Amino acid sequence: MIDGLVKDIEKTYAEIAEQLGDPAVLGDRKRYAEVARRHAELQASHELAREYREAQQQIAEAQELLSSKDGIDADMRDYLEAELAAGHVRLEALAEEIRVAMLVRDANDSKNVILEVRAGAGGDEAALFAAELFRMYQRYAERKGYQVEVLSTNESSTGGFKEVIAEIRGQGVYSALKFESGVHRVQRVPVTEAAGRIHTSTATVAVLPEAEEIDVQIDPNDLRIDIFRSSGPGGQSVNTTDSAVRVTHLPSGLVVSCQDEKSQLQNRERALRILRARLYELVQREQEQELAEQRRTLVGSGDRAQKIRTYNFPQNRVSDHRIGLTSHRLTDVLAGDIEEFTEALAAEERRKRLASLASE
Repeated sequence: MIDGLVKDIEKTYAEIAEQLGDPAVLGDRKRYAEVARRHAELQASHELAREYREAQQQIAEAQELLSSKDGIDADMRDYLEAELAAGHVRLEALAEEIRVAMLVRDANDSKNVILEVRAGAGGDEAALFAAELFRMYQRYAERKGYQVEVLSTNESSTGGFKEVIAEIRGQGVYSALKFESGVHRVQRVPVTEAAGRIHTSTATVAVLPEAEEIDVQIDPNDLRIDIFRSSGPGGQSVNTTDSAVRVTHLPSGLVVSCQDEKSQLQNRERALRILRARLYELVQREQEQELAEQRRTLVGSGDRAQKIRTYNFPQNRVSDHRIGLTSHRLTDVLAGDIEEFTEALAAEERRKRLASLASE
């Protein structure tokens, strides 16, 4: 089984590499982007397949020497037998890595993301918490070498965010952040609380794989685009020019507004990027519902009504309710050190999927 999988990886990778050099592909921007993405997605698995072949070769060479009619001394025989044993251990470890790599491979894992953070229950305190969560993801992105571009903001009067939307770009961004979607809850004493009582507020996080034109085709006839005057914090053109854009996708009813840029064209382009990501997520969600439990692992269905994590300030505690993981490093987590959670969630997903595969 594993030899067949390795052969499939090698064959597919070679075919994709050949396509990357095809003049017809090079001349088609959309097709090239799709082929290049598939090439990047298979890179790690292909490297494991290469190491697997090398381990096989080393085992074969050791076996050949041990079975050789030419005499070998005791020391050499001990050495070859040790190499053979180590080779088999390495081969089995690589086989498991390949199975896991192919099992958890998600077509979206290598994509950039659209990150949406919105204030939930709790008024101004929820908006302040939403701003802290957004800064947490910004700092995490900096640690990982990702790029962050803010696409749209709706600030509260207290300096928080009612809503903030950004694009995060980098290799493997979606695979790193895809389990962050859900309701995040904060427990603390708000700065406006005179009696010192602990309040509970929430913010909603949505991590959407960024959809390109090759992923989602939008018929211009399905769009209603309204132009209006910007409002709120901004540059000199705010409240003086009709640069804000509201895009309504008529078939789905999805609405996206952007007003942060002075240019109407830039706001329109940003709104379409956000709309494309939301439509892509909508299609995926429908597919997931049809497939029922196929992708429904311990980390949940992605239902945003689910409280996934609590940030408790009095106890300096962060708890992820999906996997029962608690960390008493709240300050570090809010400073962007969230790998403890992202890696644990990814590991649990792998474990569940492998267990499901073994039971079939």
